[in-house]
Amino acid sequence: MPPLLYESHAHTTLCKHAHGTPAEYAAQAEARGLKGIIITCHCPLPDGLSLQYRMSPEEFPTYVDLIARTREEFAGRVDVRLGLESDYLPGFGLETWLRELHARVPLHHVLGSVHMQMIPYKERYFTGDPHAYQRTYFDHLAESAESGLFDTVAHPDLVKNESPADWDFARIQPNIERALDRIAATGVAMEINTSGLNKTLSEMNPGPAMLALMRARNIPVVIGADAHRPARVGDNYPTALKHLQAAGYTEVSFFLERQRQTVAITDALASLK
Repeated sequence: MPPLLYESHAHTTLCKHAHGTPAEYAAQAEARGLKGIIITCHCPLPDGLSLQYRMSPEEFPTYVDLIARTREEFAGRVDVRLGLESDYLPGFGLETWLRELHARVPLHHVLGSVHMQMIPYKERYFTGDPHAYQRTYFDHLAESAESGLFDTVAHPDLVKNESPADWDFARIQPNIERALDRIAATGVAMEINTSGLNKTLSEMNPGPAMLALMRARNIPVVIGADAHRPARVGDNYPTALKHLQAAGYTEVSFFLERQRQTVAITDALASLK
């Protein structure tokens, strides 16, 4: 079986909390039996916002050039593509900034993330009530899909990792279901992110119960490892694909030229090394 899948969520040192060169990430994609890798470093934001966790606006051309050079280096071996992980920060007036940023160069995959752990977000929306914070998060998750800015909603239950002791799926489920109804209406995909297995609440983002709710609404799913170091490229893909099958999915998705592609999960599993 030839390589079929892409790593759809990976970072570079420009985000200041990842390690390794894009070439090292691409080499790991090849070793895992992946067809390609879409680098999705954290997007630049204006006015120094969250600069400690992302490239500056002035570094964006450097990022584009870095991925282009890696793509050339691995031509014929691994298909290296340019993407972004962009933050959805409601109330900060960033929608126009992001729309213009996404139009500057041809991107292949734009992840939309609500990073509730970001200091500016937390200062604005956390009131001291963890459950209220979870409700706000899922409302914003739906808003991110409705914004039309993103191809895929990233790590969609990330808020459970903010305070695992306060995570009660049954309690928050009605809010999740309302958010998923809104997301399903947009046609935007959602991610199964394997990095959750390495967190205190050790399960993927999303967990099995939320994944089943996504399947009930026919929401397409993209798989990503959220790799911040080369060894994590394609990490736990077989497990993620089996989680998708258990939820009732038969296909997994990825994006090229911001257009969704699909692969049968049985073929995807057979293609991996």
